[in-house]
Amino acid sequence: MADCPVCERGALVSFQTVQSQHYLRCPECQATVMAEACRLSADQERAIYDFHENEADPGYRRFLSKLAEPLLARLTPGQQGLDFGCGPGPVLAEMLTEAGMAVSLYDPFFHPSTDALARQYDFVACTEVVEHLHQPARVFRQLDGLLKPGGWLGVMTCFQTDDSRFANWHYRRDPTHVVFYREHTLAVIAGQLGWSLSVPRKDVALFQKPVTARPA
Repeated sequence: MADCPVCERGALVSFQTVQSQHYLRCPECQATVMAEACRLSADQERAIYDFHENEADPGYRRFLSKLAEPLLARLTPGQQGLDFGCGPGPVLAEMLTEAGMAVSLYDPFFHPSTDALARQYDFVACTEVVEHLHQPARVFRQLDGLLKPGGWLGVMTCFQTDDSRFANWHYRRDPTHVVFYREHTLAVIAGQLGWSLSVPRKDVALFQKPVTARPA
């Protein structure tokens, strides 16, 4: 079996097959990963994302506030941030800007300019992004490079908890979701990168990059 794309230290083992979708499990970080052969192409993914409705209605803002509120509680107005994977309608960036932050945008499909990836930030926000990553370990290292020392990374994704409900889980049924994280998975990522981790709300993880670099 292939190595885990999340922690890169566990050999994936077979977990479940649901209809034609096969899923693997990492015994080290406990991530659940869709088999590569079952994944959509980039064009197929884009076609699905084009139908997403990320409008700035009150309900969607309440949903995003699950991440925005605890993240803002750790920030100071005027700080610089990045909405990484912002999608076609960057509502979270609007909310953070309204709270006094300066927010840049990056999305490989909808805001693909790499200018935003050529600097460091006080914070990076990823809402409903990490479950789409085909190479999560590489992207988390990229996010580490985008953060200033002491910077914050806010991640919102549905944590995978109950294996008995996995087959019928709404999050699994989205064909663009290829990686599912447990809280333990996120703790492993934090440990590998030297970050601290807190979980202030259900399905929300806040990582902080240390002020000083780890010894080589």
